[in-house]
Amino acid sequence: MENRPQWGTRAGFILAAVGSAIGLGNIWRFPATAYENGGGAFFVPYLFALLTAGIPLLILEFTMGHKYRGSAPLSYARMNKKYEWLGWWQVGIAFVISTYYAVIIAWAMSYSVFSLNLKWGDDTGGFLIGEYLQVSAPGEIGGLVPSVLLPLVIVWVVTLGILFKGVKKGVEVANKIFIPALVILFLIIVVRALTLEGAATGLNAFFKPDWSTIADGKVWVAAYGQIFFSLSIAFAIMITYSSYLPKKADITNNAFITGFSNSGFELLAGIGVFSILGFMAVQQGVGVDEVVAGGVGLAFVVFPQIINEFPAFKELFGFLFFGSLVLAGLSSLISIVETFVAGVQDKFKVSRTKAVAFGGGLSAVISILFATKGGLNFLDVADYFINQFGVALAGLVQVIVVVYFARQLKSLRDHANEISDIKLTGFLGHWWTWSLAVITPIVLGYMMIDLIRTNIAEVYGDYPRIFTIQYGVVVAVLALLVGIAFSIIKWKKDALELPASSSKEVNK
Repeated sequence: MENRPQWGTRAGFILAAVGSAIGLGNIWRFPATAYENGGGAFFVPYLFALLTAGIPLLILEFTMGHKYRGSAPLSYARMNKKYEWLGWWQVGIAFVISTYYAVIIAWAMSYSVFSLNLKWGDDTGGFLIGEYLQVSAPGEIGGLVPSVLLPLVIVWVVTLGILFKGVKKGVEVANKIFIPALVILFLIIVVRALTLEGAATGLNAFFKPDWSTIADGKVWVAAYGQIFFSLSIAFAIMITYSSYLPKKADITNNAFITGFSNSGFELLAGIGVFSILGFMAVQQGVGVDEVVAGGVGLAFVVFPQIINEFPAFKELFGFLFFGSLVLAGLSSLISIVETFVAGVQDKFKVSRTKAVAFGGGLSAVISILFATKGGLNFLDVADYFINQFGVALAGLVQVIVVVYFARQLKSLRDHANEISDIKLTGFLGHWWTWSLAVITPIVLGYMMIDLIRTNIAEVYGDYPRIFTIQYGVVVAVLALLVGIAFSIIKWKKDALELPASSSKEVNK
């Protein structure tokens, strides 16, 4: 009955999982987050979060996808039909993210070309906002920006072209090229960064521990937030990817490899970024704290400034840096789009070609909104709310549903143990259970309460509240409502039958 595609090799799956985790944000978000939350001291809560939330959730999602052999909606429906909406909600979140994530990759693609002649000039902030993005006032769409639209079209042609090829010939092959190339390019950047004057100053700022922050609850929440978002958990990617694993797959080991590989790259990114920031601080005669920035400001404003001050080979290292962003972004975008392609295929029993054309094509069309003069404002608000009140909230609901309502923790643990070399028994079994049943719900619950309180008291950014509601809150709520609507549509005959490899029956 099951004709589900499979990865060609275990390495192909791991590269794809790591590729989905190592996104654009890993290169700039982790260094800034660590620096702002105690420097070297931040690694204590970060490692704790990785071991109590990151890897346990990866094991959970890998096991769900492998056991129920389906996209997120199909896996939840096979687990218990009542919770199919949760799978579609996660797919809806992935869909929203794909629409604006592609545009950030398009920016990086443009900047890799700009770096060849340092087109951004001396005023890198003015160039980004005024000349390149031509940003209009919040709420105004403005006209299309051709210099953003053209690379955006290229991004979608590459992404959809790879997805049309399928899992083994498309996604797996692409990741076997993109991820090694990304690591090599970034290693070159890091090695060069370490030789710059002032690198030690930057690394000292990055690693110097402020132990007083360990007692601050917000630092621990920041660590969990970093782990949660960087591992692509709770928006259907890992469930979908693991559904393509063969019957015999070392799930637990794969989760540890994926989690530690992602964290290793984040650490590498931190070393490279702060070595370069130290160089910039020394060149300007200021402290590192005066040149640190987060988000797109670090990538598209601060880094061009740094490249301008490189003693030699400015154009080459600019191209390598932004080329790294493009590769990281493409590998993640492919995995994000694959979630709703797989969901459409499973639910409506259409060919992969039709699923890619419909799902990916619709996302590509909507992404044009972010290639307008108002695109940066729409992107900023949509990204904040879909991550905070989409991904994080969906993750909290996922854990509560699986552990307390569907009561599937023991069943999933038994399934993982049947096919994994590393068994969730004894200490490891207690660690996995307590992490998912107690620690993660408490931390994510606290995060959500604090976020709701903060957003009621303060308006995000400098935007009018009505703008954040229309393009932030509404978008996050729509992802949930669309998920519920899709779950009402009936499945094709026999679609919910479990594959032969599973001994459990679906709860209809």
